Amino acid sequence: MNLRFRRLVLAVFLAYGMYASGHFQIAAADPADAFECGGALSQGGLLICRSEPGDVISANDYRVEVPSSGIITLGLSRNAPDKLSVKLIRTGEEVATYDFSITPRNDPTRIVSGLDCDKVDARSDAQKAHAGRSWQKKVAAFAVFEFADAFPKRFERPSEGRMSSPFGPVRTYRGVSAETGEPCSRESVHRGYDIAAPIGTPIRAPAPGTVLLAEDDLYYEGGTVFLDHGFGLVSVFIHMSSVEVSAGDRVDTSTLLGAVGNTGRTTGPHLHWAVKWRNIVSSDRSADFYIDPALLLDLDLTEFSPSPTY
Repeated sequence: MNLRFRRLVLAVFLAYGMYASGHFQIAAADPADAFECGGALSQGGLLICRSEPGDVISANDYRVEVPSSGIITLGLSRNAPDKLSVKLIRTGEEVATYDFSITPRNDPTRIVSGLDCDKVDARSDAQKAHAGRSWQKKVAAFAVFEFADAFPKRFERPSEGRMSSPFGPVRTYRGVSAETGEPCSRESVHRGYDIAAPIGTPIRAPAPGTVLLAEDDLYYEGGTVFLDHGFGLVSVFIHMSSVEVSAGDRVDTSTLLGAVGNTGRTTGPHLHWAVKWRNIVSSDRSADFYIDPALLLDLDLTEFSPSPTY
């Protein structure tokens, strides 16, 4: 879904509006007080709002003060409710409430057969130890936040190749252990955007960011890079054959991160690109979730780049 951004210009008193059919209905307007939201209003999407620094934006259980950049993001989970109510609070008073309609998803169910069960689940003591070390590295990386001054103008596709699996399907993995010969079955939601490409195909940063994690041998993921774009958004790249960056590196759009591989839990060479939205005001990382990268690719974010004109 590609939704153009709509500007909401609000008087500083209580106003109510409803997003419907791609338009906002506004009860009152004053050019001196600007507030705007836009994005991919779909389950698995992202709402981006800009307001005056120091304003407070409240939506469901999320409440955040607008930082100096003027931008906050609200992730929409894969099973988000069909309505999202966003409140604008200025100088301690609620001045506006807007209700957004969220488009539902219709994700398929898939069966992936023929896997080595040792990649579906860690089974031996050595595998479990490897998976445990990998888990600790990921948890530590997701607990680190880099705060950007400017929102990316757009997200670009990180690698060439065909899209082999979208975000959202419920997958059942079936196979046999190479070590024990025992069968296995496991169900999970695919939370990334897969690009099928030959081993060695370059992987480049889809937007500017800071590298949080750069590892070449995580148990399930294989070669892995976490790239923090700020505003709570982290790109995750896995199954890489090589990693060309290090934790702490700051990169620009199109910077080389590494190459497509067939490492970790895979059925063939591909890049799994995922985007996690993190609640920047919460210390509970279990409340974070993945959103659909394809929806970000469809967005023109130039209205949320620096130096806006009202």
